[in-house]
Amino acid sequence: MPSLLDQSALSDLAERLVAAARRAGADAADAIAVRGVSLSVEVRDAAVEESQRAEHDDVGLRVLVGRKQAVVSTSDIKGDGVDTLAERAVAMARAAPEDRFAGLAEPALLARDLPSLDLLDPDMASVEVLERRARDAEAAALAVPGVTKSGGASASSGIGGMVLITSHGFAGSTMSSSHNISMSAIAGEGTGMETDSDHSSARHAADLERAEAVGRSAGERAVKRLNPRKVATRRVPVIFDWRVAGSLVGHVASAANGGSVARKTSFLRDKRGERIFARGIDVIDDPLRKRGLRSRPFDAEGVAGGVHKLVDDGILQNWLLDCATARELDLPTNGRARRGVSSTPSPAPTNLHLSAGSKSPGELIGEITDGFFVTDLIGMGVNLISGSYSRGACGFWIENGELTFPVSEVTIAGRLLDMFESLEPANNLQFRFGTNAPTLRVEGLTVAGH
Repeated sequence: MPSLLDQSALSDLAERLVAAARRAGADAADAIAVRGVSLSVEVRDAAVEESQRAEHDDVGLRVLVGRKQAVVSTSDIKGDGVDTLAERAVAMARAAPEDRFAGLAEPALLARDLPSLDLLDPDMASVEVLERRARDAEAAALAVPGVTKSGGASASSGIGGMVLITSHGFAGSTMSSSHNISMSAIAGEGTGMETDSDHSSARHAADLERAEAVGRSAGERAVKRLNPRKVATRRVPVIFDWRVAGSLVGHVASAANGGSVARKTSFLRDKRGERIFARGIDVIDDPLRKRGLRSRPFDAEGVAGGVHKLVDDGILQNWLLDCATARELDLPTNGRARRGVSSTPSPAPTNLHLSAGSKSPGELIGEITDGFFVTDLIGMGVNLISGSYSRGACGFWIENGELTFPVSEVTIAGRLLDMFESLEPANNLQFRFGTNAPTLRVEGLTVAGH
């Protein structure tokens, strides 16, 4: 593989593909080229189970003939078959059905001055460093009283780059890095065993949590889950720990996706401009956050994107849009296109979060006489067409404002619109994932036990 930080070969290949597409008869075209390398180490019982290095170079070409489009992709970065690939793509486009919303982004929307987002840590961790991180995380977990086994620890490091070239003059590139540590711990014996995990991800190694802290947290979380009890079915307030609270924000983004709205498969499709949360609650998408896990200076169509409020002061303001869905909904795009080398652009969130409230998690819990504190969610029982919500869950029962005993094998159920309306955030928002939220309190969910 050529030097990872040198994207000139990718840019040259993308430019030649776009030029070849125009020669082959395309009215417009764009090419996206990606390069990445990653190292990972997995450790169990102080022994390295797997050490892996992965490298890839891929390029995708999208061509438009009128309002017909097609995408082809290849991992042949030498580009010896550029003309053949372009001709094949144009032939596919001519045979494709017409899509009256397909097309490149309007030139006025293209990003011109690309901000520096500090996404690249140029020093990849060595195998030795990754092995040490994984071993340290595992040792810290096993040192927690009550932890009986390791479920495995892993550490990884990677660097990736992307180039986008369009036939109407856009040329942009990005590079980013990633560092990760994770640990799974097992507590107890026999049929009474419980497992839990923790992890840390960051663009820069300096922002990672210490491996020992990740391991200790995984161990402590597993031990706390020992000897769970059953609870009787009832409707109670439910607290979502910040580690899982982001899933509710993800449901907002999925339902506010322009593609879902255009297909009429979103329970929010008629709610634009209406209040769906309490006053003071914002849901914000920010592609320009420094060192953000999903940050990028332009989207997959070359469109500049800024901070965007899906929800402002509790009111649903807009959808996540790429150019095609924006045209279909007769709205301006807000630069949320995402694309792989073998797919057309589609809308997706970037760094998404729900704003913090004023109360501490302890205060939210302290106000509850009988309720459920959720630390883990299981399954995917969410219907984004109807807005019904049903998920398996584990956590701790709340009695008189205190966490009292662990609970497992229950289901929590409700309607997302009702959940949003009653939702109250705590003040402990932190940015550790691509989608983040503080601890959240939701009223009147059904906890189905025995």
